[in-house]
Amino acid sequence: MLRLARLSRRRVLAIGAAAAGGLTATAANAVRARAQAPEDNTRYAGYSPQDMAKPYAHFMAARTAPPQPGVVDAYAKPATPAEQIPDFSTLVTELSPTGYSPVETGYGQTNSGTVWVAVRTEMPRVTAAMWDWWFGWHIVESARYKLWHPDAHMFSEAAVDNTDRPLPDRAKYIDNVSYVDEYIGPKLQQLAIAFRDPVSYGFTFPDEHTMILARVGSSVAPVDLGWLAHQVRPVPGGCEMRSRFYLEVYGTRTPDLSHSARAVARGAAIDIRDLIPGLDLARDLMLHCGQEMNHLAQFLPELYNEFHSGT
Repeated sequence: MLRLARLSRRRVLAIGAAAAGGLTATAANAVRARAQAPEDNTRYAGYSPQDMAKPYAHFMAARTAPPQPGVVDAYAKPATPAEQIPDFSTLVTELSPTGYSPVETGYGQTNSGTVWVAVRTEMPRVTAAMWDWWFGWHIVESARYKLWHPDAHMFSEAAVDNTDRPLPDRAKYIDNVSYVDEYIGPKLQQLAIAFRDPVSYGFTFPDEHTMILARVGSSVAPVDLGWLAHQVRPVPGGCEMRSRFYLEVYGTRTPDLSHSARAVARGAAIDIRDLIPGLDLARDLMLHCGQEMNHLAQFLPELYNEFHSGT
């Protein structure tokens, strides 16, 4: 069951301020410890010469493809009225195996302040299995993450590298954490994406479908900011992805001092005001999601066929 957390905005800001101040010394120690191999923890734009030597370099594009027309239209329009935004508690039903919502692509904010984003992306030739593989494969290094959105993605590492373990594709990312630095609009965000088992939260999906569910938090502060869900289901000629984001659905997470220190050592981007997202972020997040999903879908079948291990 998905429920709204009751952590107050004031409490979130207090945690963020404490984390931003308290990690300075830890970050300095992390920088000194890694002085011999700084490339291990570097945030950078574009692709490096080392990236271009990767076996998947032929999939590296200079720029991110534009989003699909529905996202462009929604981006140019005002926010979705609060009364048209589904309550967070209905997410399991809204992302059921069949049916559509009145608003499939849009952004907005509820009367209580919850930030909401919805994006629908059509993906010819793509299958749900390809997305389950992708989420386990890309999180372990920045070069792979940049394939998804070469303009905005700056850094990626995983809590655990499962890519070479003999596990089903879904098991490689569920209960794992992806630490990323990326631009959402003009703002650099340092995020911790903690993947959850959607079945445990009441989601159902038949064969040939999948659901990616995650808690979205800060890499620096031990704060969860919201949830994301990507439903992938087959349609004639391929699949469609129905993405949902609910932010200002707060919680606390167990501090991960190692990854927090690494995030600060990269050059902390934390602005405690980012812990209270608003409509501007919602609009930018809708565009970002529309861009990255459409961009990757154009070559995901070839990438999957070339690098999927079959485990």
